[in-house]
Amino acid sequence: MNLPSFLWLWKIAAWSMGLSLLAYLMLAVTGVWMFRARTSQQFPFITPFIGGNKGVRSLHYTMGISMVSLVLLLLAIGIVGTLGHFGSLGHSSHLVAGLIVVGLVLLSAFSATQISARRPWARPLHVGINIILFIGFAWVSLTGWIVVQKYLP
Repeated sequence: MNLPSFLWLWKIAAWSMGLSLLAYLMLAVTGVWMFRARTSQQFPFITPFIGGNKGVRSLHYTMGISMVSLVLLLLAIGIVGTLGHFGSLGHSSHLVAGLIVVGLVLLSAFSATQISARRPWARPLHVGINIILFIGFAWVSLTGWIVVQKYLP
């Protein structure tokens, strides 16, 4: 198959990646917000407008679910697009970077479900994975840009 038939797929991938990065940024902001509210008992001035701490937590969960969904969509697009265009996988380091990011996102989501007073290891694991995920997103973005350059005239 030639590239023009896959152009719509690459557009979806570009939007999905951009929205994944936006979700990651919003997760970082709401995560810091929840940390500050939990440790200092000082709530930001806007908290009452979005439903207090429960509203911030709900937004954090919603953004997390959205990011997991977008990353899984990107995985599917990458596999379908690469197989459709090349007939096989593994033409660049973007595959490795993408699989690592997918694994980190899923591990982060799992660790988020484990956070409780009975599991003190879960919150530091969740935060640590998300810090490493920043590097993963940078790596997958760089390798993705290199892949995109192959398709541009």
